[in-house]
Amino acid sequence: MTQVKPTLMAVCGLDCATCDIRLIPLDDQAAQRMISWFRQMGWLKEDEGIKEVLERKMYCEGCRGDRTIHWSSDCSMLLCCVDEKHLEHCGQCDELFTCQHVEAFVGQDPGRHGEAIERLKQIVQETRKS
Repeated sequence: MTQVKPTLMAVCGLDCATCDIRLIPLDDQAAQRMISWFRQMGWLKEDEGIKEVLERKMYCEGCRGDRTIHWSSDCSMLLCCVDEKHLEHCGQCDELFTCQHVEAFVGQDPGRHGEAIERLKQIVQETRKS
């Protein structure tokens, strides 16, 4: 598993450094992939593109960024971890292994989200060794 700097990691453990949604304003290829997906989802019309994506703030600056430019500013993990518990990421929480937010998150995408939680568990183990 690749190491992720906590500043480029979502509170849930997702790797923001490689996230196309975060890379929209920075990487033309990522922007084109997301524009295509947004059109498939019906969030953009066929004649709309990067201008509309940027105007509508349909990208993300990460969990520590501007909440008005966040893919899921109402994320229960974000609200719990950052707003309620004032933590950098869920790996710092004593409830990580029993958290209802984590269980629901992994249930949405066991592969990708499960990998994110494993990243947090790895951080917890490394922190305990220190």
